[in-house]
Amino acid sequence: MNKDTLQKAIENLQIQDLYVRNVNAQCSDGFDPKYSNLDGCIIQSKHLVTKSETIQNDDGDLLFRVFVEVGVKWVKEESEDADMLALIESEFVAEYLLKAEIGPECLDEFALNNVSYHVWPYWRELLSAQCERMRLPRISLPMMQIAQNQDVLE
Repeated sequence: MNKDTLQKAIENLQIQDLYVRNVNAQCSDGFDPKYSNLDGCIIQSKHLVTKSETIQNDDGDLLFRVFVEVGVKWVKEESEDADMLALIESEFVAEYLLKAEIGPECLDEFALNNVSYHVWPYWRELLSAQCERMRLPRISLPMMQIAQNQDVLE
């Protein structure tokens, strides 16, 4: 992480909006979380910055948008093809006003190393509420987590 590049981005980006683009929550056929024993169940997580873009809004302002995918999956065992029991995942969009023109390296550094600080509290709340609604066990996420792909933007 280049701290000077990141600081330049922080100084020139102002958060404008943060919203859920999509949510997927489901239980597999035959699995009822209210009456099933989840002992031995493994929880897998996802937290990725998937893309970013610069757009111009109707007012002529330049916005920097970052897309972040987060998710939790309950599986019977640790493997790529393990049977999924339940899944909660979401895609968030964080929008920032670009106050001054900065290079793509600054924007990438910000997307990968700073946007998660803004998205994470919203994801924690969404996950907690959705677990309760689905009668899944409560998951206590850490106060903060940086994207798993913080070193590479796809």
